[in-house]
Amino acid sequence: MHPDDPSDQNLTDARPTTCSGNAASTERTIGRHRLPEPPRRARLGSTPVRVALATGVTCCLGLVAFAGTRGEHRESLPEPLAEAVSDRAAIADERASRSLERDAAPPRVIPSPTAKPTPAPTAKRKAPKKPTKPRRPRPVAGLDQLQMDNAKIIVDVGRDMKMPRRALVVALSTAMQESNLYNLASDVLPESLEYPHQGSGFDHDSVGLFQQRPSSGWGTVAELMRPSYAARAFYEALNEIPGWQDMSVTAAAQAVQVSAFPDAYAQHEDRATTVVAALLA
Repeated sequence: MHPDDPSDQNLTDARPTTCSGNAASTERTIGRHRLPEPPRRARLGSTPVRVALATGVTCCLGLVAFAGTRGEHRESLPEPLAEAVSDRAAIADERASRSLERDAAPPRVIPSPTAKPTPAPTAKRKAPKKPTKPRRPRPVAGLDQLQMDNAKIIVDVGRDMKMPRRALVVALSTAMQESNLYNLASDVLPESLEYPHQGSGFDHDSVGLFQQRPSSGWGTVAELMRPSYAARAFYEALNEIPGWQDMSVTAAAQAVQVSAFPDAYAQHEDRATTVVAALLA
């Protein structure tokens, strides 16, 4: 048949055909082309129709929204549909922007266990300095250490009393003669043995460096057994001798001691002078 034959343009009655799904449908033929027959209008109240319409609309809107986000065929869409797509895109952008601007949740603060306050460092107390022992003088003039220590006590007491140098020599000469510069107790006076001593004598109740007698009023036994007290008692008695400064060492010593051997003190003058010089150096 010729392609321009008018009979090819005639419409024919619909006839049933079979589709790939084996469902019946009607078609109409325009020439050699077959067009699907529009479906019959279903009732609006029918549930399957509502589901089909909703599904179709959702699919169409999804495709249109996807196309709108890609920005390819938005201009070719009808104006109402394009505005709807633009509104949905704007809402999506707005939601996205709000989600980006949303403040992050504050970090969870886990309370730490209560820490005990650190005590302030306390300053270390300095240990009190131990009193330094006086340096023991080096023995001179043939004396031992005990004799030199006793000589130093006699000289120190004299200096504390502001006694002149000659009085120091007189006192040392007297102690050298009376006790050989040892703090002696007395076997005749047992009480004297109860106190620190460096030997003992037997001349009545005479005790100490200067062999002073408690019975003569020089002091108690306990007092006279202390070298410092005995030396002070001697200097006080010497000061009571008028003009002792002009006397010889022997005469001054005898004036205080009233010894049975008045000339015995002279033999110790040189040694006493040497010891005084060493202790005052």
